[in-house]
Amino acid sequence: MLAPRPLPLDPTLSPARPRPRRRGGGAAASSLAIRTMRAWRPALPASYGVAPGGGGAAAGFTLIELIIVVAIIGILATIAVPALRNAPLRAKESVLREDLFAMRSCIDQYLADRGNYPTSLEELVERGYLRIIPVDPLTKVAEWNVEYTEPSDEEELEPTDATEPTIIDIHSKAPGLGLDGTPYAEW
Repeated sequence: MLAPRPLPLDPTLSPARPRPRRRGGGAAASSLAIRTMRAWRPALPASYGVAPGGGGAAAGFTLIELIIVVAIIGILATIAVPALRNAPLRAKESVLREDLFAMRSCIDQYLADRGNYPTSLEELVERGYLRIIPVDPLTKVAEWNVEYTEPSDEEELEPTDATEPTIIDIHSKAPGLGLDGTPYAEW
């Protein structure tokens, strides 16, 4: 019986010549080893590692391209940072506006239901118009500047039921100006 015939080897994977068995070092041995290692590498497609223009240079980014991209990212970051810096203050001002609107609405509802203004903010809580007195987001305290009614000349002549001044408006006690340039005390 005949021995099975070995399969032919792929010429791209086999060395061009057999590997020599030499001992010792030297330039001849090392260059031969390098040549044989290159011969054992698999064949790669012709376009692998070649720039699209076909110039033979390896594909990739140049240093100048990377510097330009980093510079563009830096410019965009310097534009975005100042806008983001005011975001927490803008959020606090938004909460302040909403709280003032809600309390003023409750004062107006109290007037429509009872026929007079409340004498204090605690009265709004006791009568169920507010759950709690909101905390001013800028001062972090539940204290507000309250504007009371002033008796007019006609009211001084006529007796009124209210012995205490009543609340007609409310403002923040926060010092300083808002982002729109108006003082917080005028909101």
